[in-house]
Amino acid sequence: MIFKIDFKSGKPVYLQLVDQVRYAAASGVLQAGEPLPSIRPLAEELRVNRNTIAKAYTELENQGVLETRPGKGCFLKENNSPFTKPIRQKLLLAEIDEAVVMAHHLQVDREKFLALVQERLDYFEQQSGAKKIN
Repeated sequence: MIFKIDFKSGKPVYLQLVDQVRYAAASGVLQAGEPLPSIRPLAEELRVNRNTIAKAYTELENQGVLETRPGKGCFLKENNSPFTKPIRQKLLLAEIDEAVVMAHHLQVDREKFLALVQERLDYFEQQSGAKKIN
């Protein structure tokens, strides 16, 4: 997996990493049980502090995306969420609200927004299915 950091985005580097891992997991680029890069080499490659990578991995572990195996590294967990259904729904609603507000600010109408959501759902479904076939 190749990480890309935008130091000018204003978004903390560790959150950029968290988002990229979550995106890769959702699209099927990363499969359950697959290892993530070790902290030290990744920090050197991205030219960031090791603590930044560790913070991203800790956040992903808290979200139930990763599991750390002592002496072996960090691995993508099975898709079993540690959160209860109401908590998962609350987290998802917060993300949806953010997307709706962004669409409003960008003057994207309801039909176009819903079409974009459907397009992205289809894309992730296709990516996930394609990865399972390979």
